[in-house]
Amino acid sequence: METLFSKNLRERAPLADRMRPNKLSDFIGQEHIVGEGKLLSRAIKTGNLGSCIFWGPPGTGKTTLAHIIANNLNVKIKKLNAVSSGVSDAKGIIDQAKKEKEMFGTKTYLLLDECHRWNKAQSDCVLEAIEKGIIYFIGSTTENPYTSMTRAIVSRCNVFQFKPLSVENIVTILKNALNDKVNGLGNMKVAAEKGALEFLALKSGGDSRKALCALEIACLSTEPNENGIINLTKSDMAESIQSKVLSIDNDMHYDMLSAFCKSLRGCNPTASVYWSRRLIDSGVDPLIILRRTIVHAAEDVGMADPMALVVATSALTAYQNLGSPEGEIPLTEAVVYVSTAPKSNSIVEAISMSKNDVQNTKNDSVPEHLKNTNFAKEPRQSYKYPYDFKDFALDQEYLPAEIKDHNYFNHKKKPYIPTQKGHPCFWDFNIKTKSLVDEQNNDKKIETKGAKYDNRN
Repeated sequence: METLFSKNLRERAPLADRMRPNKLSDFIGQEHIVGEGKLLSRAIKTGNLGSCIFWGPPGTGKTTLAHIIANNLNVKIKKLNAVSSGVSDAKGIIDQAKKEKEMFGTKTYLLLDECHRWNKAQSDCVLEAIEKGIIYFIGSTTENPYTSMTRAIVSRCNVFQFKPLSVENIVTILKNALNDKVNGLGNMKVAAEKGALEFLALKSGGDSRKALCALEIACLSTEPNENGIINLTKSDMAESIQSKVLSIDNDMHYDMLSAFCKSLRGCNPTASVYWSRRLIDSGVDPLIILRRTIVHAAEDVGMADPMALVVATSALTAYQNLGSPEGEIPLTEAVVYVSTAPKSNSIVEAISMSKNDVQNTKNDSVPEHLKNTNFAKEPRQSYKYPYDFKDFALDQEYLPAEIKDHNYFNHKKKPYIPTQKGHPCFWDFNIKTKSLVDEQNNDKKIETKGAKYDNRN
């Protein structure tokens, strides 16, 4: 029952907190885990949700969904924050939960925000309770639980990964806040110019909390006109979210992403960096840029420089751990590397050719000499062990007889390697003097004068 004091507290809470939905039907986003028929949705509706961890970026609904579970399950809920709680707090909850389960069969759920902040001692104190079903654990974290949390805890939980909310999701949330007269801004006469909410949603980077906070600031700081209407423009939204207005709509978003991809493939590092920066500064999630860079590292660079894929995937990991702005440094490094790397689409062509063979080959039985020894009709000696032959020079068929002459990689076309001066891919560093200290040779200095390095080689 709501009291006068709790009502005042609710009314004075930030808009993002007031707009938290209480029912699963009102929850917006994360359809991949709470959509109709999905595991988490079924578990909540049936009341049989076990221990789990919600992992994802800020403002994507982790804590909100935990509260929805608390409101919908007929269980006892205990809440802790890993930043301010300790072992004694957890043990107190476990002892009480054990008594209530023995006496009344009551289920107790422990909701732990920022669960990655618990140390090993704090985590270990709840392990046995989770394993025996004395408590059920729901942790929410912005960090990868597989690397930031105790393995024993993670192994006892289902991990659900939350994704940044889409622009459409956040626009819906913003409109709900403007129309809600109880918890939102519905009692204020607010009119947003065309595209203003979409701009704010785009700039929020998939974070609904950030978007709602900016909307509230914009409404409270803008003077109403003579008719009492608060008119919100893109400039108002930009000031509220502390960002420059860079006009970009849905079509422009995909056009710019296309320009970025084609610049990578076309070996133009300047254009690649420009379009990646333009997209990021327009509110596009940098992870989208990184995912496209990874794809092109395999699709357009491929075997011409396999390290491109290593650099691109490492940049993704670095960004996930660092965030912005520091994470944008390895992001840009990966963009430049993939753009300037030699190009070869042999992998893509091999996939296409192999797919065609798989679909059209009628008899693709395994050659007898390649079969498992237990099933081969011919003696085991029919298989030639490559290490018995110098330089692997042996005549042995590995493909089905019907396509034995097919070769996916014997092309006359060579990988494109940009080495011409003046080409945007060409890197020419003139290093006058390079001094290295060899500690194993009595600090002897090794000097290399006039060394030239082309394409990082």
